[in-house]
Amino acid sequence: MSWILLIIAGIFEVGFATCLGKAREADTNTTLWMTGFFICLGLSMYLLYKASLEIPLGTAYAVWTGIGAVGTVLIGIFVFKEPYSFLRILFLCTLVGSIVGLKMVSSH
Repeated sequence: MSWILLIIAGIFEVGFATCLGKAREADTNTTLWMTGFFICLGLSMYLLYKASLEIPLGTAYAVWTGIGAVGTVLIGIFVFKEPYSFLRILFLCTLVGSIVGLKMVSSH
């Protein structure tokens, strides 16, 4: 169950980064995006805390950060039209492999 909470926490991390990006883009009414940012931030931190009660903190934090980084890069590419290259995708895949590796060697 802790791993599921950690994955959801990572998804909310992507959510708060996305809301921050949209608030930065918005010409008017950034309040809606900033509200989404703070809701996602709070949920992400709470779920990270809950997951870290059973998963070692270093592993939980690394996985949470990795999920957030991968998700945020993908949102950047597909939503914000950020540039992508072979090397960027290669290193993103390397990061995903590292996250999976941490899960595989974790005792929980």
